[in-house]
Amino acid sequence: MVAPSLPSVWESPQTPLLRYIADSRWGQDGLPPGAWFGRVSAVVQAPDGRIVVFPRGPAISPVVLFDRDAHALSSWDAGIGLAHGMRVDRDGHLWLADCGRHRVLKTTVDGEVLLEIGTPDVSGADERTFYAPTDVSFAADGSVYVTDGYGNSRVVQLDPDGGFIRAWGRRGSGPGEFDTPHSVAVAPDGRVLVSDRHNHRIQIFDPDGTWRADWRHLGATQCLTFGPGGDLWAMTHRSIDEILTFDSYAGRLLKLDPSSGEVLGWLPTPGHMVHEGTDGMIWVASLSGTVIQFRPGSLTQEPDGVRERL
Repeated sequence: MVAPSLPSVWESPQTPLLRYIADSRWGQDGLPPGAWFGRVSAVVQAPDGRIVVFPRGPAISPVVLFDRDAHALSSWDAGIGLAHGMRVDRDGHLWLADCGRHRVLKTTVDGEVLLEIGTPDVSGADERTFYAPTDVSFAADGSVYVTDGYGNSRVVQLDPDGGFIRAWGRRGSGPGEFDTPHSVAVAPDGRVLVSDRHNHRIQIFDPDGTWRADWRHLGATQCLTFGPGGDLWAMTHRSIDEILTFDSYAGRLLKLDPSSGEVLGWLPTPGHMVHEGTDGMIWVASLSGTVIQFRPGSLTQEPDGVRERL
């Protein structure tokens, strides 16, 4: 079934702006001398509070660790070809989508590789290969879902040890077909939400890949993510043409009703991948070369100047 039609977020009267304060160049002043991010693909908060940034360089390693005060602590490589999606699982491990080398890595925050899934530097569409995977998400039972991605047009379900369970999808625009599945997020109730970016929709599946519905009112979605409390966030742009022409151009970070897809609020920002921390901070990785931190609060103008209200 197609989900009940909702007005386009780009054409309907604007829903309320969310009340957050932005630091649009977080971490840049804390980098080592001579280093810069380049295009930032993803950012997450580790369970110990460190912030993990996944940039594309070339003036720093692909994984950079920061303290909460935005000072770089260390960095590591693991042979990443091209950084894309990055997630942190419930055990505190990182999962990195290396679309340049057609693999997914499970690592510790400090860079020990625990698991390599896919055949490095070999593209394919069988149980042992990916073709430029884009993102990773986790179900309550430990299943891992990978959007595979740029070269393929499918979702791959793995067991917690990286063993193949199933895959579904092919290139196209029908139900269960994809044109660039760019991001995946598993809802608390087990639904699998997939950003079918070039088709300008979100597709929704049962855990076994059975198609249930789609949302077509959000534009070309870069990222979907659920926060610790079940809030659903989407980073989106007006169209795929806008992304491909101006990939550092400001889109919208949306807070969505996870049942209906209704837009509850929004923020204007460039962005690629998004993460909500346990403390309510929203972290946005931007291909403009920045990490953007949104912290809850607002700025109000008073007679004696601007006062921050938290």
